[in-house]
Amino acid sequence: MKIDLNCDMGESFGPYKIGRDDEVIKYITSANIACGWHAGDSAIMDKTVRMAMLNNVSVGAHPGYPDLHGFGRKRIDYPPEDIRTLVMYQIGALQAFCTAHGTRLRHVKPHGALYLAAVEREPVARSIAEAIASVDPELIYVALAGKKGELMRSIGTELGLKVIYEAFPDRAYTPEGTLAPRREPGAVIKDPEEIARRAVMMAKEGRITATDGTEIDLTAQTLCVHGDSDAALESVKRIREVFDDEGIEVSPIKYM
Repeated sequence: MKIDLNCDMGESFGPYKIGRDDEVIKYITSANIACGWHAGDSAIMDKTVRMAMLNNVSVGAHPGYPDLHGFGRKRIDYPPEDIRTLVMYQIGALQAFCTAHGTRLRHVKPHGALYLAAVEREPVARSIAEAIASVDPELIYVALAGKKGELMRSIGTELGLKVIYEAFPDRAYTPEGTLAPRREPGAVIKDPEEIARRAVMMAKEGRITATDGTEIDLTAQTLCVHGDSDAALESVKRIREVFDDEGIEVSPIKYM
């Protein structure tokens, strides 16, 4: 059994540090790197791509809304054409750093409010997929696992993209299969043991327990731990330990 373990990274900005990227990266297989609009800047992008390459970690772009103040978690109702071009812009920026360091950009995963909008709204999901396909049709489109990710998957497939499903062991799920809003108590899971238990359940059984106690199907090829969480390092270390015990191999997105 193989699964990718990814983390959102490169989210520091100027003198402000977010996350423990230099430690977390030793335990993951794919990095979703912020492209300067919701977080990150040119120096951070350069450093994070180089760090991923040195640790044999697959590199992906993590484009978001231009919302540094809100960390890309504020919904902005851009027209579809604007979403297409802002995603293209961010992919191209990170692709430049990959080229400079002799590695290749492998996937694109929307960030925050942009991701959630793509789950629910066809024009957003299509604009992102069109941006990816126009820059490099070999790039993988990362979509939300479960029935709520079907819109992203169907549009990506229609445009000839390879789509893989992602699940979040450090986030609570609603019975409908989407992520519980961060403002709700318990929406962000911080206990590394609980996160690791949920990761095994997702990887081996393709399901997770929702906030109301029901079980929902979540067939996923990659699992995400959020890099801005205080528990990120302890969580990825514990996931790797438990995966080893369970015979689950971690493999980068590029080999999926």
